[in-house]
Amino acid sequence: MRSTALKKLSSLVSPGGLLLLAVVVLVQWPAIQESVRGLVRFYPYAVFAVGLVLGWWFHRSRLLFALLVLALADRALLHFAAGEAGAAGTGLIVFQAVAFLLPLNLAALTLLTERGTLTLTGLLRLAAIFLQVGAVFLLCRPVGAETAALLELKIFPERFFTWTPVGQPALLLFLAAFALFSVRLFLHPNATGRGFLWALVAVFLGLNADGAGAGPAIYFATAGLILVAGLIQASYYMAYRDQLTGLSARRALNEALQRVGGQYTVAMVDIDHFKKFNDRYGHDVGDQVLRMVAAKLAEVGGGGRAFRYGGEEFTILFPGRAVDESLPYLERIRKAVEETRFAVRSPGRPRRKPKKARPSPAGGGTSRQSRREASITVSIGVAERDPHNVRPEQVLKAADRALYTAKRAGRNRIEPWSH
Repeated sequence: MRSTALKKLSSLVSPGGLLLLAVVVLVQWPAIQESVRGLVRFYPYAVFAVGLVLGWWFHRSRLLFALLVLALADRALLHFAAGEAGAAGTGLIVFQAVAFLLPLNLAALTLLTERGTLTLTGLLRLAAIFLQVGAVFLLCRPVGAETAALLELKIFPERFFTWTPVGQPALLLFLAAFALFSVRLFLHPNATGRGFLWALVAVFLGLNADGAGAGPAIYFATAGLILVAGLIQASYYMAYRDQLTGLSARRALNEALQRVGGQYTVAMVDIDHFKKFNDRYGHDVGDQVLRMVAAKLAEVGGGGRAFRYGGEEFTILFPGRAVDESLPYLERIRKAVEETRFAVRSPGRPRRKPKKARPSPAGGGTSRQSRREASITVSIGVAERDPHNVRPEQVLKAADRALYTAKRAGRNRIEPWSH
């Protein structure tokens, strides 16, 4: 439990966080202030152009809408809230409106699902963004003066917030959005969620940067770049990670085999009688078995790395190890799977525990009709790179032949390939 929680907490860290840290250092470094001012001339435009192309290419409407929101906010601050205009009047209203709407939009985009850009849903979302532009315009007019005043509402003592120009309503929204992103990431880690979390932090830093300098534009552009990096990372996971088990996928195995040099061992792992188990208990239970076995394989020692090969088959790659050196680690995995008792839910068993216990069947004891335990085992075939099997595909084929030897010999065993 503790290691799982630590893994979930570490999921908050991403390249986006490192990128933002680098930008903070650069913006605060006095020696390169002039270079930063020069960077702001093209950096936001470059990020927006690249993000626009990638978002359109990968059909990621949320990225496109987030970049549009960031661009509109940046241009609004640059036009209204820079220099003397930002000290009072229209500039201050625009600043507080932007600070209020940015976390609201980012939170909404991370909660929404992909529905395309030029679809009816996409056009409605686009219209909602531009309606906000109209709303900000109305806030700057006399008719919106009372509403605009709410953006600077003093909910808590003002002395606690002298460190930021952001109004208290907007601060509360930033805090709520940060909590929302963090909880969602802790429960369901993903690259897109990490991108939105760090983009939110970058936006907040931008709003607290020197409005007369290059800070806000640099931070807003960095928020967009973080979202683009999240898209690239998510696309990588889709191509190289198995979504069901979380293990590296077959494409990752093929590339790992091309990179590994010298001695290595490959183990092919197959779940025994999986098709019969799947037909008897259903695909949902079968998926649970796959995830359980994958979790055990992921803990393999000896420098081994587990992959989902396809169906009920997995592969473990041991770089720099011979078969004899890999066998002890494989045997531990085989025993770990065998000793795990897999609970199968009966179709008639309620999903939630009833408030009142049902009477026990005659004779006492606990009924096993609603809960059955199934024993899961795996068969493993092992082969290494040697003069007979030089190319990766030859080693895989040899391990696959050894796997079928293990199955014919009775299953739940390990068989090294023999010439």
